Amino acid sequence: MSIIETLGMTALRSIDPEAAHGWALRALAMGLGPKGGPYSTPRLRTNVAGLSLPNPVGLAAGFDKNATVLHPLARCGFGFVEVGAATPRAQAGNPRPRLFRLTEDRAAINRFGFNNDGADAIAQRLSRRPKGGVIGLNLGANKDSEDRAADFARVLATCGPYLDFATVNVSSPNTEKLRDLQGAAALRSLLDGVMVANGALARPLPVFLKIAPDLNAAELADIAKVAETAGLSAIIATNTTISREGLKSASSAEKGGLSGAPLFENSTRVLARLSTLTTLPLIGVGGVSSGAEAYAKIRAGASAVQLYTALVYGGISLVDRITRDLDALLAADGFANVADAVGTGRADWL
Repeated sequence: MSIIETLGMTALRSIDPEAAHGWALRALAMGLGPKGGPYSTPRLRTNVAGLSLPNPVGLAAGFDKNATVLHPLARCGFGFVEVGAATPRAQAGNPRPRLFRLTEDRAAINRFGFNNDGADAIAQRLSRRPKGGVIGLNLGANKDSEDRAADFARVLATCGPYLDFATVNVSSPNTEKLRDLQGAAALRSLLDGVMVANGALARPLPVFLKIAPDLNAAELADIAKVAETAGLSAIIATNTTISREGLKSASSAEKGGLSGAPLFENSTRVLARLSTLTTLPLIGVGGVSSGAEAYAKIRAGASAVQLYTALVYGGISLVDRITRDLDALLAADGFANVADAVGTGRADWL
């Protein structure tokens, strides 16, 4: 991390977390982020769900909710970028404060509630996306919608022409009863509608499903079966958790989804279990803040990983460090390509 980035991170951590996030986006828009693009080697280049990635380290949804910094993010080192979540209509989300740093735990709690500018505005920005790179969108539902399942299909129909993949997000804990859509019958109906909308696109997309880490074994098995029969291309494991086990920070009792370091072990266990239930590619999310942790997710069964909260503590330069360290770990273990390492350490997490 450079001196400038260190000073900037220190300043941002001294102000309100949501305001700091806004300033981080402004800094990227002003050109203050990395400019080298993704680090890539033959070991890191991989194909996931038909997507050709320069490296398997992606940005999780939530950082660039409204697709306002697509061009700067394309230069920050990510192998792929997921923006959103987007809902059909713009909505303000939940009242502030709704984002909390848990510094002692290297974590965060948010209860944003899908605040975003709406699918039409986001589609306009996506239409001006940078050439090259892999960009996806997290699909959401409006809080006051009478048909939340239809909302996902509506966002996909609006934004799909400008995307490389789309993610169905039924696992955020911050929209009341949204997680109920993870039940087998409700999920099957929702995904049927999404896949009809996807099939109507001039260029149908790989569609992913993002699941919660708080599912029991039966629920996980149901989701794996529904995902396969629905024709999905991958599963993202996992979203934030409602668990608060082992936290030390003063803000640990705040309501919302917990992300960051405390999520790593549970989300990786869910990932490993899921990898025994499906042949679909998996994308590992939750607590990734180092090359070693990215490598652990891959060996547990992930074909690629995503991160977000770690950037709060490690800065945007963390992406380059993680990819380079991951490359070195693959080389040290004799893997010619990251795909060869997928699942080789699954037994350690079961």
